[in-house]
Amino acid sequence: MSRRPQAQDAEPVLITRSDELAALCARLRAEPFVTVDTEFMRERTYWPELCVVQLAGEQDVAVIDAMAEGLDLSPLGELFADPKVTKVFHAARQDVEICILRFGAPPRPLFDTQVAAMVAGFGDQASYDSLVRALAGAQIDKAHRFSDWAARPLSAAQIAYAAADVTHLRRVYTALVDRLTQESRLSWVAEEMAELTDPATYRQDPETAWERLKPRSGNRRFLAAVRAAAAWREREAQRVNIPRQRLVRDETLLEIAATNPATPAELGRARGISKGFAEGKSGAGLLAALAAARELPDSALPEPARDNRQGPPASPALIALLKVLLAAKAEEHHVAPRLIASADELERLAAESEPQVPALHGWRRQVFGQAALALKGGRLALGVEGRRVKLIEG
Repeated sequence: MSRRPQAQDAEPVLITRSDELAALCARLRAEPFVTVDTEFMRERTYWPELCVVQLAGEQDVAVIDAMAEGLDLSPLGELFADPKVTKVFHAARQDVEICILRFGAPPRPLFDTQVAAMVAGFGDQASYDSLVRALAGAQIDKAHRFSDWAARPLSAAQIAYAAADVTHLRRVYTALVDRLTQESRLSWVAEEMAELTDPATYRQDPETAWERLKPRSGNRRFLAAVRAAAAWREREAQRVNIPRQRLVRDETLLEIAATNPATPAELGRARGISKGFAEGKSGAGLLAALAAARELPDSALPEPARDNRQGPPASPALIALLKVLLAAKAEEHHVAPRLIASADELERLAAESEPQVPALHGWRRQVFGQAALALKGGRLALGVEGRRVKLIEG
């Protein structure tokens, strides 16, 4: 992830023509890195609608009107695929999802400054504003944070706001790389980028959509109905391009799975379901999905989530000790606790001998996982020395 000194910020240029974009991307492909941000709308759609792309290199600062008539975005896809140019984002997940949808692949190589900041000790989910203040000595104007980016023409104020997201990001990036290089932690960030750039991370599989609902039940017939209803909703929302919650809300979907209606009249009794929906094409599709789930043999029914299975529960006291150990290790290594292990991982560590969780792999195992297993095995104890937690090996 090479860097070179940056020049004074240039005035942002609005790009609306294909030849302008091609020339810009050709120049940026000679850069060691380019900072990137996107503005999109998805409040009324299932698929995000790309409105604006911001790019900055050493000299160029550009705001690309992705909705401009006739604009060919393929040079942008080629830039994002260029292995010689690091693409720098902040909180990249949604931006990467849009890139996959538009260009068929994630930007590579990728550097996410939010993840890097967590590795560098800036806390959980460090905001862009806080990093700009701390590392670039600047202040972000928040006036256009909730702009309608699909409205045209873009105002001068919107263009200036959009450009600021990538101009300050250059200084944030170089400061984080310098810091992480000194601490020999760039490889930690690279491990996180592998997941962020894995297309499987963004794959919308209707058959697993039910897991997001976290139904708290061990009844496999009910879970089959939840799975069928959630899969139908996902496919239907994709087909008509509306948000899944606008199609059928989560709580309504769970109620429908519990009552398992077989007729439009029964479906229409669920809260939030109109008569028109129940008697129309959408209602017929949902009822057909539920009917198919009722015909499944026992062997094809989904298994309950781990929390709903039979077996000895995790000791609350052990979970509490693991939380203390996590906090102590995060403090020792100046890394955000959330990046090392989630609450669910701590519960699994307490309940299972050596579960397959990220906390037991890679740099996380070195920082926390080995100590967690030692604590469980009685080879490590926790004490207090002064105002800090002390680890006592036994």
